[in-house]
Amino acid sequence: MTERIIPVADLRYLQAVPHIPQPLIPATGLLSDQRGRPLRDLRISVTDRCNFRCVYCMPKEIFDKDYQFLPHGLLLSFEEITRVAKIFIAHGVEKIRLTGGEPLLRKNIEKLIEMLAGLTTLDGKPLDLTMTTNGSLLAKKAQSLKDAGLKRVTVSLDSLDDATFKRMNDVDFPVSDVLHGIEVAHQVGLGPIKVNMVVKGGVNDQEIVPMARHFKGTPVILRFIEYMDVGASNGWKMDEVVPSAEVVRRISEQMPLEETEPNYTGETAGRWRYLDGGGEIGVISSVTQAFCSDCNRARLSTEGKLFTCLFATGGHDLRALLRGGHSDEEIIAAIAHLWSQRDDRYSELRTINTEGLTRPVRKVEMSYIGG
Repeated sequence: MTERIIPVADLRYLQAVPHIPQPLIPATGLLSDQRGRPLRDLRISVTDRCNFRCVYCMPKEIFDKDYQFLPHGLLLSFEEITRVAKIFIAHGVEKIRLTGGEPLLRKNIEKLIEMLAGLTTLDGKPLDLTMTTNGSLLAKKAQSLKDAGLKRVTVSLDSLDDATFKRMNDVDFPVSDVLHGIEVAHQVGLGPIKVNMVVKGGVNDQEIVPMARHFKGTPVILRFIEYMDVGASNGWKMDEVVPSAEVVRRISEQMPLEETEPNYTGETAGRWRYLDGGGEIGVISSVTQAFCSDCNRARLSTEGKLFTCLFATGGHDLRALLRGGHSDEEIIAAIAHLWSQRDDRYSELRTINTEGLTRPVRKVEMSYIGG
């Protein structure tokens, strides 16, 4: 059997230190990239650790008991994360999503939330502060997260069938505990809650309609995500992708849907609502209907590497600037230079040349920078 080597370590340590342009580029809040896309959304991974071993993200054969996670000293401190957040807000960021790994595994995460919740956007509005979680610790943490200032949560849930869910999380975690966490989060006001289901053909696609039926008529917004070729560890194959159009077709056959307008420019999910008024679903079609053209998201890894695309092959070491004595103005200029050069459109290119882009490349792992 051929051994698979997943090059995660080089993505962590061999990153380019961002160039600081001279003269310094000031923050105006109007920064845009080569395709005219602004910078509005920052996703921050607060830990590379997770208590699940989902088959499409952190498969157990790669992320086993011998896998070396980052030591604490390499992680950005809460103070460093807050400093970076302020710098990105100066460039126009309005939304920050905390991810992982599993963000609720980061010790004292409520302290970070409280620090970030005190920030405001350039026009003085509260920051849209959210979190994506697997829900395993949500029931325990929901009230303290709300009290700290978190606005809402998105919960990853790939099946309502316990056997299927346990097979996908691969740690024997019961679906009932996640559903309880969702209910507690709703009760304390962490909403509107979104539930993300990654649909993998032949694994959990039989759960599409049951999931839709379960959340129909509730305050929860269910979103179906096409199985993506993020990283190199999940063994992605195009024939395991269930297109969003097929998801909508299956649901609409039993619970009729109609398409509706997006909430805002750059929204990743296409919106569909039930004709009987029973709420809505979302579909995230990054494989079959790429939305690169209005992507306004940057991603920060848990130890301070900046990635300008979910499918990136390399990042930029902001931690080196943070710990190298550089001023906020210098880091602002470095980020402005990076974003202004951004030309990422991986999903569009995949659509044009799927076979060519499925050959092994050193893409960053989803568990490392979050989804």
